[in-house]
Amino acid sequence: MPSSSFTVIGTPFSTFTRTITLALHYKGLPFNQVRVLPHSDTAYDHHPFGFLPTLVIHEIEGKTVDLKLRESMAIVRYLDRVAPQPSLCVLAGDGHILIEEQMWEFVSFVAAYGFPAVENGVVKPRVALTDEGKLSDAQIRQQISGGVEKLRKFLSIIESAMSPDGYVFGDKLSWADFFLYPLLADLNAIPERELLSERLLTWMALIDGLDAVKDTVAGTLSAGARPP
Repeated sequence: MPSSSFTVIGTPFSTFTRTITLALHYKGLPFNQVRVLPHSDTAYDHHPFGFLPTLVIHEIEGKTVDLKLRESMAIVRYLDRVAPQPSLCVLAGDGHILIEEQMWEFVSFVAAYGFPAVENGVVKPRVALTDEGKLSDAQIRQQISGGVEKLRKFLSIIESAMSPDGYVFGDKLSWADFFLYPLLADLNAIPERELLSERLLTWMALIDGLDAVKDTVAGTLSAGARPP
């Protein structure tokens, strides 16, 4: 029997996996982690399309089930239900939002448009070309210039949806912060960190102070790891 009720299937380098482990640490839910790559045999054993993460729920109401819960949005809804406190949801009136669904809108922006803009468009090609060691920095910048322009637009849009200070939605830490942070932590580890505005840098410094962030940094790009 596992030593905790949950096992996370996913490498720490995976930004969506880190979103889930951030929340588990923040909510005080003990878990084991199987550090596997996407599209590996183990990933396919747990997710029909080989993606990360999967949360294996070992027990429900005292019964052994070993249920595989896939897809980050399903996982976060489950965590909110079984561990509602400390809350990672914002309510109408928190920060500048008028309805609760605006937080999920922000999360969707980050998941659907932020991941390709940050990771596929800039971070992964920058790291791969740098590690190859064949091109100068100027040549690499030229290679990824198209991705940089798309990323610049994404960052501008996402910042416009944030409160002017504090967390994404002001005083209340939320899922919006835990979805955005892993992406921008990767961006902050490469030269294109220069795209981060003063507001985003201040926000990152605030998130960096969380124990959950410190507990999940090992195995990420900012700790010197490399993409799988």
